[in-house]
Amino acid sequence: MRILALDTCLSACSAAVVEDGRVRASLSEAMARGHQERLAPLVAEVVAASGMTFADLDRIAVTVGPGSFTGLRVGLAFAKGLGAALGVPVVGIGSLEALAEPQSGVVLAALDARRDQVYLQGFADGRAVTAPDVLPVEIAAARVAELSPDRLVGSGAPFLAAVAPQARVEPSDRIDPVAVARLAGRRDPAPPRPLYLRAPDARLPGGILPA
Repeated sequence: MRILALDTCLSACSAAVVEDGRVRASLSEAMARGHQERLAPLVAEVVAASGMTFADLDRIAVTVGPGSFTGLRVGLAFAKGLGAALGVPVVGIGSLEALAEPQSGVVLAALDARRDQVYLQGFADGRAVTAPDVLPVEIAAARVAELSPDRLVGSGAPFLAAVAPQARVEPSDRIDPVAVARLAGRRDPAPPRPLYLRAPDARLPGGILPA
């Protein structure tokens, strides 16, 4: 199976082409904003570097959050449009799940959600043991202590490391698009939907939330 995977949820714009588990091409560029302008050219570069054409793709995978509201919507809209144009299925992958890959042992993925909160989800040998959630740091710490993880990954990991001294701490907020592709290859396709765990910080005039 030939999968194009995309991520624009966090602090990078990333894409990879993976064929039957083998990485054909991968590219990731750090950026806090500007995903919308960079994503299409970056995807074209990755597909060309893979030695394939868009017509060769069997599936598209995209991260659906939690993360940047603008970023995840950019990636999701692009993936859906490309999937429709090519006639191939699109698979949504949670950003916490992708961060936790490979999910051997007990892994907790934590992202800094600001406001003294973290996005948190736990996995055990590839199976989700908690739902993705947004929690105050102190409540998240109690959950981490209870689950006793082998690995603690993501930008929120340093806030929780003290209660998991046995865990290997990996404080990255960059999602590997290859991990997104591999996760997508292990599941049945379903229409992807954004994973919003709280309302956006940005508001329109009058306090109205953006659509």
